[in-house]
Amino acid sequence: MGKIKDKIYDWKDRLRGGKMLTLVVTLVVIIIALMVYAYKTSRAYRQLAENSYNHAFYQLIEYVDDTEKLLAKSTISYSSEHATENFSNINKETALAQAYLSRLPIETQELENTQKFLHQVGDYCYTLSKKTVKGEELSQEELDNLTQLHQHSVNLRNVLYQLEADLFSDTIKWGELEDAGSKIFSREDETLTQSSFGNIEDELHQYSGLIYDGAYSEGLDNTEQLGLTGDDINQEKAQEIAKQFVGEDKVEEINFTEESQNANIQCYNFNIKTKNKEENYSISVSKKGGHVVNMNCDRQVTDESMSAENAVNIGKEFLQNREYKDMKETYYMKENGILTVNYAYNQDNVIMYPDLIKVKIALDNGEILGLESTRYLNSHKEKRELKEVKITEEKARQLINPKLEITGTDLAIIPTEWNTEIMCWEIKGRTEENDFLVYINVETGEEEDILMIINTPNGTLTT
Repeated sequence: MGKIKDKIYDWKDRLRGGKMLTLVVTLVVIIIALMVYAYKTSRAYRQLAENSYNHAFYQLIEYVDDTEKLLAKSTISYSSEHATENFSNINKETALAQAYLSRLPIETQELENTQKFLHQVGDYCYTLSKKTVKGEELSQEELDNLTQLHQHSVNLRNVLYQLEADLFSDTIKWGELEDAGSKIFSREDETLTQSSFGNIEDELHQYSGLIYDGAYSEGLDNTEQLGLTGDDINQEKAQEIAKQFVGEDKVEEINFTEESQNANIQCYNFNIKTKNKEENYSISVSKKGGHVVNMNCDRQVTDESMSAENAVNIGKEFLQNREYKDMKETYYMKENGILTVNYAYNQDNVIMYPDLIKVKIALDNGEILGLESTRYLNSHKEKRELKEVKITEEKARQLINPKLEITGTDLAIIPTEWNTEIMCWEIKGRTEENDFLVYINVETGEEEDILMIINTPNGTLTT
């Protein structure tokens, strides 16, 4: 007992001397520093994991969305060749969806059933592709199965959209899904046809009988650049063209920035300051021929007092005044008070989808805020040699799946992935759920392509 007291007194003496106090303080500081470092490291890892999960989830949504659209097209396709392409793409999209689904931090029966559903869709379509590649027609039962698969893919997509909304609003977090996934996924939401991943399991029972063996605004660039006509110009000439295109009365100052290559087109680039201090333009003029390739204004639009129809007509008049003749509006999108319209060249009442110009119109005063003409410059011909229409409009209508209610027809030239062009009947139609464009070759009657029309509150798109 006496020895213990001696040690305590000795420790007190050392502490009074300051040596022990320094040591204790140092140890405490080191421990706190290590804890802070560990916390920051852990937090960084958690953020990295969160970013990885977010990426996987948004990729999953993209591939499920693509699968749903391809299935919808498959339900109305009458072309063996086109059906084979659709089925092959579905098989690829579902495989990618499964891969990203497996990266999510959830191990529940619900996700296993979703994996099973995606696998079944992919396998079934792969089996159908082996049939259609031989030119064989699908049976009515197989077409009915595709219709059912499409509906369930819509349900799955809606579940993912709801989950995306919950994640975005911080209603749930990935950590919660990892710890209690099944409880979260089983929540009921009356706004959805299907309320959870778990409901996919019930739907899959409907497929116990499935037995199997195992618009063109994104067209390709034409390297010939058929619309890039005229002689080479110098920087001074390009600058004058840029000023005239924007409107000389609006320009206060124009500055050359650089020469660049825009989608294989050599350009002079300029910045334009206008007399209205709230807006400035960037504009690119091609070295060959002095064509405006791009123009963009940075003005913000806060009011929408103009209808889309009026804006479309203003855009068409703008193109006409700048010698883009015979342009016809196709599809458009409205965003942040700006209407973006795709105009296609029209020759003898035939729509030339390769010759597209994109125009941005402000919905407050109709001002032209942007233009992009790369596709037009790559593909435009003043006069194409049109194919003989061997398949009449009436015959083309008969070649369409009868479940499609036809609402209109046009003649059109569409681009292919091989940088060629095909003249087709463009047949607009709808089913109970979706609107479509079907393209029938005017010479052979073959179904060349199907596009789904996406109608949104902000405009009309195709996919």
